[in-house]
Amino acid sequence: MQVKRFFAADMRIAMKMIRDELGADAVITGNRRVAGGVELTAVLDYPMESAVAKQPNPALEAELRKTQARLASAHAEISSPARGSAGQDRQLLDEKPAAAPQATPGAASPSFESRAVEAMQSELQGLRELIEVQLGSIAWGQEQSRRPQQAGLWRRLQRIGLPAELSRALLEKVSTVSEPRQAWRMLLAHLAQSIKVTKVEPLEEGGVIALVGPAGAGKTTTLAKLAARYVLKHGPQSIALASMDNYRIGAQEQLKTLGRILDVPVVQLDPNQPLSKTLAPLARKRLILVDTAGLPAGDSMMKVQLEALADRGIKAKNYLVLPATSQSQVLKATWHNYRRCGLAGCILTKLDEAGSLGDVLGLIISQHLPIAYLADGPRIPDDLHLPRSHQLVSRAVSLQSEESPSEETMADMFSDLYNGSRKVG
Repeated sequence: MQVKRFFAADMRIAMKMIRDELGADAVITGNRRVAGGVELTAVLDYPMESAVAKQPNPALEAELRKTQARLASAHAEISSPARGSAGQDRQLLDEKPAAAPQATPGAASPSFESRAVEAMQSELQGLRELIEVQLGSIAWGQEQSRRPQQAGLWRRLQRIGLPAELSRALLEKVSTVSEPRQAWRMLLAHLAQSIKVTKVEPLEEGGVIALVGPAGAGKTTTLAKLAARYVLKHGPQSIALASMDNYRIGAQEQLKTLGRILDVPVVQLDPNQPLSKTLAPLARKRLILVDTAGLPAGDSMMKVQLEALADRGIKAKNYLVLPATSQSQVLKATWHNYRRCGLAGCILTKLDEAGSLGDVLGLIISQHLPIAYLADGPRIPDDLHLPRSHQLVSRAVSLQSEESPSEETMADMFSDLYNGSRKVG
């Protein structure tokens, strides 16, 4: 028999370590939370109990009953709003008051009881995570055995990198299609229909267009592409550039250089002043492109900047610049931080550097964000394109992973689906 302990940041990683080292036949005999993660104890070649029932042990059973009574009494005392109710709890447990130990100054303190409760909650949380991982594995196994064609489509969608919830919604739409190739084509068509694009090009609509997003997303470069695209088609007379980025000297100089090249005026804006006032000298311009600073979410100036962009007096159309290279959690945080200013849509950048489009497509579909432009390179303005949903899906498929997802990956995905359904319910 081989016994080994495994330490990991979370239950899933620990389970994977056990499967990789001991195999699927390993038995988990213990789990507990430790500093920095969890500790699992696993056994290989675990001796199973004999099918013949063992003889009862009266002494052991008596001790177990006593322990159960003590636990019930402790739980009642902890949850009781007043110490005076302890006597009633003891009566419910059929304990005689005379048998109860007298309280002493050295008795268990509230802090000790609190630590005991926290330890119990930690153990329960570990057990729940363990059960969720196992349920995901079971659900994926049932999917493969009952609906092998659907399981194959699940794998293909995971190779693209689409989120589990979106994958499930797409698969439900083709659940009655029996021919695999037709089901895949219809699934991709539904995916393309789920991607919203702006009906009219924003540059043609005119007005005030502001680009918002985190630092490094490509806002200033994208603004340069938009400005050059407009000047090449309509000339420099009816366009102006403005910057709210008072933090990066390089960004200001880059915008001023662009203004000189395009023969377009560039103004510096103070986010503490109403935009309707600071943009008043440019009121005759048909198009005003506004560059903004990529500030941390907790920065007070970010709130000021977003409130300025939400000024109804100028009716700015704010577009969130999303780099396709970002991971799902980063994209979600970006959307959450910038939605307060009111988003007209998004611009996807760095498509030429992305290894997968699944995460960014998942966000824009779930949040119903129309795509205004696609940027896939450094050239100004050549690497700026109007979006086509079918072309974007084709690009996502072309970037799909060459390797099929592992069994552990699929099980984890089904576990996430189970957790999401349980939280919604």
